[in-house]
Order: sequence, then structure tokens, then C-alpha cells
Amino acid sequence: MFEEELLRVIKSTCSLLVLGGMLLMGASSANAEIYKYEDRQGKLHFTDRPMKGSGYHLLWRSGPIQQRASGSRIDTSSLKRNRLRYTPLISEIARKVRLKPALLHAVVEAESAYDPRARSRTGARGLMQLMPGTAERYGVYDSWDPKSNLAGGATYLRDLLAMFKNDLRLALAAYNAGENAVKKYGNTIPPYPETQAYVTRVLAFFKEHEAAGRYASLN
Repeated sequence: MFEEELLRVIKSTCSLLVLGGMLLMGASSANAEIYKYEDRQGKLHFTDRPMKGSGYHLLWRSGPIQQRASGSRIDTSSLKRNRLRYTPLISEIARKVRLKPALLHAVVEAESAYDPRARSRTGARGLMQLMPGTAERYGVYDSWDPKSNLAGGATYLRDLLAMFKNDLRLALAAYNAGENAVKKYGNTIPPYPETQAYVTRVLAFFKEHEAAGRYASLN
């Protein structure tokens, strides 16, 4: 009986070690993730750095098996492909509205993950996730058109920077929650978890691009 019990324990231990090794191998192969979050206003946000307690959902993970969180296969190369595709256009529009291309990239990355067909449940559309009212305000008649969408969103961001005296944090907060929300709280970032997370995320993307020397200004 003792030998049988000892053999069972040894087999069980070996199985756990093998399973642990497989999990470690799986973890090392999952070298990139994208999370999606929809805020209270229905705007979509994308990030590879989810904030704790903010309701982010895993959208995809890179590795040998690339799947959505639901298990369906997706084209994980689309984000990189779209980034390369729209980089010249982003640089062109950033130059026209006098914004740093790295900043515009950071906003596009956070808003739509470079998906020109991204749409939220409240109707925000395209690369810069323009709401219908904002699109109309900036003469964007087709929010699905990447050039028009980028031009409208970039001009709006530039105007927000002017409104808040070049305070980037406040401009980003206003882009997410609206300028009236920022003014309501005495020209501070509104106490909305999603807005605070959004500002942190865009600034992190922006600083990362700047530090790496990506998307250098063409001005």
C-alpha cells in the first residue's frame, strides 16, 4: 500500500511539473495583447496596458495561436498593417494642423487601434472616434473616410489645446469627456475613471513614441 501511494504521489507531482512547464511556455509565447474598453459615453478605447478595475476586455493576444478572447480567430497583423498604411496620412495632417505626429498616433492608437471602421454603441466612428456632433462641427461629412476623420479629429484636438492653454492633459481629457466636463470641474481632469485612464494611456503612448524617435515631426 505504501509503495502504491508513493508511486501515485510521484506521478501526480510529475504531472504538475509538466503542466507548469507548459503554462510557462504558453506565457512566454503570448508576447503582446490588445484590450478593448467602452466607457460610459459609449466610446471605444484600445490599449495594451489595461488599468485595474476599469472593465477592459482582452481583444487579442499574439503568439502561436492568435485568437480573440471569445476564441474566434482574427487577423492580428491588421493593427501593424493599418499603422503602416496610415502613417503618411497622419504625418501629413499633423503637419497641417501643427500637432506632433507622435501625439496624433497616440490618440489614434488609444481611440481605434488604427481601425478605420471602429464604431462604438453611441455612434463614435473611425480612426479618431468622432461623435456625429463633433464630425458635423468640423465639416466631416463621412466619418468612415480616414482622411476626413483624421483631419476633423486632429483639428478638434488642436482647438482643445488652444482652449486649455496648451495643457495636454486637459486637452486629452476634453477629447474624451468633452470640454464642458473639464470646465465643470474647474479646468481639471474630470473624476471619471475612464477619462483618467484615457489620459494616462495616451500620454504613455505619446512618450513611448517620442522616446523611441518614432513619427518625427516633418515641420
